[in-house]
Amino acid sequence: MKKLFFTALAFLPLVAAAQSAPSDVLTPELLWKLGRLGETQVSPDRKTVAFTVTRYDLAANKGNADIYTVPVAGGAVKQLTTTPGSENTINWRPDGKKLTFVSGESGTDQLYEINPDGSGKQKISEFSEAGFANLKYAPTGKFVLYSQDVKVGKSVQDLYPDLPKADARIIDDLNYRHWNTWDDFKASHVFFQPVADNGSLTGYGKDVMAGEKFDSPLQPLGGAEQLAFAPDGYKLAYTSRKLTGKAEAESTNSDIYLYDIRTGQTQNLSEGLGGYDTEPAFSPDGTQVAWLSMATPGFESDRNGIVVYDFKTKKRADITAGSEQTASNIRWSPDGKTIYFVSVLQGTEQLFSVPSKGGKLKQLTKGQQNYNSFELAGPNLAICNRTTISSPADLVRVDLKTGRATPLTTLNQQELAGIKMGKVEDRRVTTTDNKQMQVYVIYPPDFDPSKKYPTLLYCQGGPQSPITQAFSYRWNFQLMAANGYIIVAPNRRGLPGFGTEWNNSISGDWGGQPIRDYLSAIDAVSQEPFVDKDRRGCVGASYGGYSVYYLAGHHQGRFKTFISHDGLYDLASWYPTTEEMFFATHDMGGTPWDATLNKTYTEFDPRLFAKNWDTPILVIHGGVDFRVPMEQGMEAFGTAQMRGIPSRFLYFPNEGHWVLKPQNSVLWNRVFYDWLARYLKPETAK
Repeated sequence: MKKLFFTALAFLPLVAAAQSAPSDVLTPELLWKLGRLGETQVSPDRKTVAFTVTRYDLAANKGNADIYTVPVAGGAVKQLTTTPGSENTINWRPDGKKLTFVSGESGTDQLYEINPDGSGKQKISEFSEAGFANLKYAPTGKFVLYSQDVKVGKSVQDLYPDLPKADARIIDDLNYRHWNTWDDFKASHVFFQPVADNGSLTGYGKDVMAGEKFDSPLQPLGGAEQLAFAPDGYKLAYTSRKLTGKAEAESTNSDIYLYDIRTGQTQNLSEGLGGYDTEPAFSPDGTQVAWLSMATPGFESDRNGIVVYDFKTKKRADITAGSEQTASNIRWSPDGKTIYFVSVLQGTEQLFSVPSKGGKLKQLTKGQQNYNSFELAGPNLAICNRTTISSPADLVRVDLKTGRATPLTTLNQQELAGIKMGKVEDRRVTTTDNKQMQVYVIYPPDFDPSKKYPTLLYCQGGPQSPITQAFSYRWNFQLMAANGYIIVAPNRRGLPGFGTEWNNSISGDWGGQPIRDYLSAIDAVSQEPFVDKDRRGCVGASYGGYSVYYLAGHHQGRFKTFISHDGLYDLASWYPTTEEMFFATHDMGGTPWDATLNKTYTEFDPRLFAKNWDTPILVIHGGVDFRVPMEQGMEAFGTAQMRGIPSRFLYFPNEGHWVLKPQNSVLWNRVFYDWLARYLKPETAK
């Protein structure tokens, strides 16, 4: 691997020099100077918004989050913290007199509080162990809940204490690693703890999952949104998938559990529902609880309905039944009559509402933007995290009656001053089965239609993650455009926001209609005179990386180069080495050892068509990507090398499915654009 590493470095000075010339376009380094909006909380009196912003030090290779506030009515942004460590898990104390947060500045994660003006900071907890996270206050202020890791298994050193330097694992079951971490013999449990009269936490919390080997929130992506207090403060709800080993690897069956602080009893509210049930939210009067629910067992990208459970009748119902919208970020109206939520729609994310008793869904916002998340700030007011393809996240105030948005922050005004962004066009392309497909086309800054431009087909991953008006810090369309490329980004078959049939049809058909959709998109846009058909490339990650490998054997001369990040190359070898078997079984249509193989393995496996590869390819993979293990990238690179195809392998030993470390990200971009420039030779963005 050392040889590969130094080979990559050999090209960095040339690329760095090329990218440093234009000062008025987006660069990888500039992306890491941007402040990234994080958590958001509205004060109990609905007058102030607290939020975090993370800024990165590229030289130090790390970030730091600080706390800010802004009035709901609009006004000056105030920075409350300036500590060298990050603040997170912000909460307004229910009486609104203090703002609390978690910080590790004392060596372990502890809870601190400050006045709303940033003064009077003091530590109010004495936790003896690290791992404290996801804290929430009961509405009464008498209790807090939080999550903390507890030991539930035994390592080799636990089993053989006389072998302290033994470096091995003994594995008897599945789920021994997940996403990017190995099993650490711990589980994340939910705790609750009384709050003293002076606001401090004393003693130790009670583990409501004592003796269990299960996680809450769900790991590794679940957070505080999967935990909730009832209004009376004596009940709490949490999300957990109470399965282990092979059973957990094969199932999406998480449930919503209700714990009664007074009795110590736990009740499963979603028993009998076989898919993902997550994110509980109590009604304001505490008589009901809503949550997100997927109906199909084993299908991780099913439509998220909104289920409401009534404590009086002990009945539950999907109040969005019959709708094709998938919900996220649910919030009850103050009077309990309405539930608001975010949903993907036609390449955007918009706010919707539905009566809490069920009924017709109402779209509340429109336009080319994403409302990624929101908090209510009154009966008809929401504070939203808003992005576009061309602008990073800021806070806006949205009138839920009119849908009108008013900006509250401009976090990166200084950093982006004078930076040119390319035009973003929303097109429709006719597919091979005569459907209309939404395609985003992003043009270079100062685009001149009289010129010809190299063009990139972008293949989205997921395989069911939508292309929306998100501002990405990994695959940033404006950064690609700033390097002189036209970007073609189709919302091909399998991406949500275009109906259930469109969303679900990719399962079992990875190499079928979705691939034809990609070709329809690039062929349609290539009819434009400003697209240079001799300078087209194809790039993508995850399922998008699979698409790159598959298209490399089927593109019929369309592309001059390919780039695949964390892609699936050999589906038969991938299946038993990935970790969430429910996903593999559902999307592959079965296992590679079934008596009758699904066409995924016989017709759609990229490995089978590597004999047709004839185009230069850059392969990128992370060493701790357990979703798509690194051997998939190694197989693809080895194939290209043995077949004499110009190729390079960029390997990140300590990155998972995404490249998250600042300097690794800059390296990724430099190698990415160097490779493209070799074969597509873009003009400068000037």
